[in-house]
Amino acid sequence: MNFRVGIGHDVHRLVLGRKLILGGVEVPHSHGLDGHSDADVVLHAICDAILGAAGLGDIGEHFPNTDPQYKGASSSLFLELSNKKAHDVGWVVGNVDVVILAESPKLQEFKPKMKYHIARELSIDQSQVNIKAGTNEGLGYIGAKEGIAAYAVVLLTRLPLSAAGTLSNL
Repeated sequence: MNFRVGIGHDVHRLVLGRKLILGGVEVPHSHGLDGHSDADVVLHAICDAILGAAGLGDIGEHFPNTDPQYKGASSSLFLELSNKKAHDVGWVVGNVDVVILAESPKLQEFKPKMKYHIARELSIDQSQVNIKAGTNEGLGYIGAKEGIAAYAVVLLTRLPLSAAGTLSNL
């Protein structure tokens, strides 16, 4: 098989006293996402999609919230390492498609910065990253402005043997 597809999801509660980081970008807002790391739901969802497509489990297995070394960590580190783990077993990201669900803040102006950051971290072109943002039409915890969620789909393609080295799981 020359390609694999993975899906990722993450959600965190909005709280006072934290910065809001989405897609590796600080978004001005009265609340931030609560979590062990910077709680970037966008990057967490992408990590889960990459790890899942590569058959490597999920973000919690690789970067557990019980591990003190990840306390306050930037989720960009998780994305970099997830991408490396997939690469190490012979896969490269073909494209990323993300949906962010947030009642507020409005995210349209931040999407280009997110695309740039994600593409840079994954060493891919910005044209290979798509970000969509929507509301929950006032419904549920997202509609009540209690949290933000993200979904990501990632396509991985097989690396040529010369790029991946000797792979044990080909």
